[in-house]
Formats: sequence, C-alpha cells, structure tokens
Amino acid sequence: MKDADSRPASGMAILRPAVREDAQEIADLYLESRKTFLPFAPLRHTDEEVRRWIADSLIPAGGVVVATTAAGLAGMIAISRGAQCGWIQQLYVRPSWVARGIGTQLLEWALREINAPVRLYTFQANTAARGFYERHGFIPIACSDGSNNEEKCPDVLYERQLAGGGGGGAA
Repeated sequence: MKDADSRPASGMAILRPAVREDAQEIADLYLESRKTFLPFAPLRHTDEEVRRWIADSLIPAGGVVVATTAAGLAGMIAISRGAQCGWIQQLYVRPSWVARGIGTQLLEWALREINAPVRLYTFQANTAARGFYERHGFIPIACSDGSNNEEKCPDVLYERQLAGGGGGGAA
C-alpha cells in the first residue's frame, strides 16, 4: 500500500496498515461505532464473532488501515479492488473522534490508493454517513430494500468517479 504510513499536515492522526495485534482495538472501535450510530441496523453476529472475523478474515485480507492518535485508535478503513472499480468495505470512526477529520483523512487515503472509480454501500437511514460521502463527491447510483445485506436494512450504493470522470453509472 502506498502512503499508508503518513502523518497529515495537521498532525491529526498517523495512518498505517493494520496488523493482527490491532484486532482487539479495531473490534472495540467497530462495535462501539456500530452500536452508537447504527441502532436501526443491529449486528447479526455476537461481539465475539465480530472479533474473530476482524482477526481472522478482515485484517489478513489486507487493505485495512488504521488512524492512530496519542489517545489510541481513532478510525479504520478497509478497501478492496474489483475488476471495474474499487470498494470501501468498511469505514468506522470512534464516536469521540467523529467530526474531527479522521473519516476524511481515511477516505482521502483510500481514494488515492484505489485510484479508480470507488463504490460503497451505506444504509439509507444513516443520514450522517450519506451526507459525509456526498460532501466528498460520491453520488447514489442504486437503492435497495436491504434484502441482500445481512442486516436486512434498506441500503444505497454510492460511487465516486476519478477526478474529471463525471457522474456514476448503473450498478
């Protein structure tokens, strides 16, 4: 991964690739954020199952970067690449760090790293996330009733084209 070990000009957080030893703290952040911001989309897995998934699947798959501060882990992002676009699979910020630039810092890293059209899903009811992505140039290209996600909550597919690439296409 290029640019994963970076300190922003503001000194806000250091981004670095996640390692297996981060699994517990990433899981704590993920669970805290999900329970705080997504009460309408309860997890379909126990906390222990989530912890195992992060340690045994998410981190080993690669593409996971954490934002660290003097206070500890402030955020995480997981990306992947498909044949025609890149994906933001996960983007979570510790609730105490929301609206302090961590999400933007992680998102900007992902956009540089993927360097292709980027897609992501979020829940339709997650208006804060939808506003965040729309402010960063993502446009909704499809909505669903949620029957294809494990939470069974209506979702929206967003896409951001490369700079100068125009709007989104069909899903």
